[in-house]
Amino acid sequence: MRVLPGLLLALGIGAVTGLGLTALSVGRGTGAGTLRIGPWLATPKAGTPEADPYARAVTARLGTLPLALADGLALVAEADAEGATLDGRCTYRVAGSVPPARFWTLTATRADFAPAVAEGQRQVFTSYEIVRQAEIGTDIVVAPQARAGNWLPSGGVADLRLILRLYDTPVATTISAATVLPAITRVSCP
Repeated sequence: MRVLPGLLLALGIGAVTGLGLTALSVGRGTGAGTLRIGPWLATPKAGTPEADPYARAVTARLGTLPLALADGLALVAEADAEGATLDGRCTYRVAGSVPPARFWTLTATRADFAPAVAEGQRQVFTSYEIVRQAEIGTDIVVAPQARAGNWLPSGGVADLRLILRLYDTPVATTISAATVLPAITRVSCP
C-alpha cells in the first residue's frame, strides 16, 4: 500500500518536469534543429517535413509560416555580437557579407514578430534598396531616429528582433557554423 503514493508522487514529478521542460523549449527556443552563427539563429529544416517536433510546436505557437528549404532561409537575431539583448532604443550597425541570394530582406520586429514600427514607415530593408560600400559590403544602421544612408527604424521598442531572410539561396542547404553572416554591433545606447 505504501508503494502507490510513492509511485503517484514519482509520476507527478516526472510529468511536471517533462511538461515544464517542453514548455521552456517551445517558449524560448526554436527546436532541436537550431543552428547558432554568432548572434544569428537559423532553423534550416523548419519549413520541411524533416522539421523536429519542437520546431513545429514553436511555429504553431508563433503562428508563423517558415520558409521552405527551396525558397530560402530566415535568420533571427535577439542579441548583438557581444551577446547583449537587442534594444530598439539603441543604435546598431549590421555590417558585413550577406550570403549569396537572389533577394534578401532585413526586418526589425518585436519579440512576438509584430513589426517594430507603425504601418506607413519603413518596416524592412531589401537588397534592391541598399547603397553598397565596396570595402564593407552590407552596412545598415538600425536606430529609433532617422540616419543618413542605409537606415532601418527600430521603433524604439525594448524587445527588438532582427530577421534576415535570404530568398533563393544555396546557403539554405549548406549552412553551417562556418557560414559568414553580417555582424550586429551596438553603436550607442541612451
